[in-house]
Amino acid sequence: IPTANTLIIHRSDLFGLSQLYQLRGRVGRSKVRAYAYLTLPANQVINPNAQRRLEVMSTLDSLGAGFQLASHDMDIRGAGNLVGEEQSGHIKEVGVELYQQLLEEAIISLRTTIDGALDLPTLQNGWTPQINTGMPVLIPELYVPDLLVRLNLYRRLSELETSTEIEAFAAELIDRFGPLPFEVENLLQTIKMKQLCRTAGIEKLEAGPKGAVITFRDHTFSNPFELLNYMNTQAGTAKVRPDQKLSFIRPWQDLKSRIQGLHRLLEDLATLAQKTSVRN
Repeated sequence: IPTANTLIIHRSDLFGLSQLYQLRGRVGRSKVRAYAYLTLPANQVINPNAQRRLEVMSTLDSLGAGFQLASHDMDIRGAGNLVGEEQSGHIKEVGVELYQQLLEEAIISLRTTIDGALDLPTLQNGWTPQINTGMPVLIPELYVPDLLVRLNLYRRLSELETSTEIEAFAAELIDRFGPLPFEVENLLQTIKMKQLCRTAGIEKLEAGPKGAVITFRDHTFSNPFELLNYMNTQAGTAKVRPDQKLSFIRPWQDLKSRIQGLHRLLEDLATLAQKTSVRN
């Protein structure tokens, strides 16, 4: 209704950020100035995320604010797992890195179709292990308030390849923003584990208080005989499941012991995988 100039959104704390932004845009579409009133429940504390959504709404007062809206929405809800079952919540795997990886593969695939070039090692080797340790892994807003700076840090994290680079990155964060929160420490540890997973050919790692489940890429390991010997040394605490995944039983009740135990396990598997490379 172009002539309508007033909109009342009842219980605006129950709406998502994109919904509020779209609803507000239903008025003020002609030359007459319009007003959108967002109501809240009286004498009731609203959800912190709802409070942040309303604060963001008060700042989106210019044309072309769609990108800012999407950025704030991702920041509030979390990037999540873009291609998995979870679409929101804590970043269990660096969302920006995964997005960049998918975008890169899509571009390479398109170029393959156009150019007819089938031999593209970047596409074949550019895979990313999936890691789920049940720990919050992100750069908190309170630690790095600027959204664009956080996104840039995520991008740089996706490019780190060695432990030396990760340690240097951590030192830079401490120098610029202060001591690392536990979420950032978990994030850096996860990046280290990703490098070990790539070396060992591990496609997916799931860990919790009682142990870990490992899925190898294409369900194969580069050195099966060494792996079999290693599994024999873990008698009673390791087994091969019917779905060809490895299950390791470990008492990792606290996060610190879980991280340390996962590092030892991944280092062992990475060492076994590299033995074959040396022989070849």
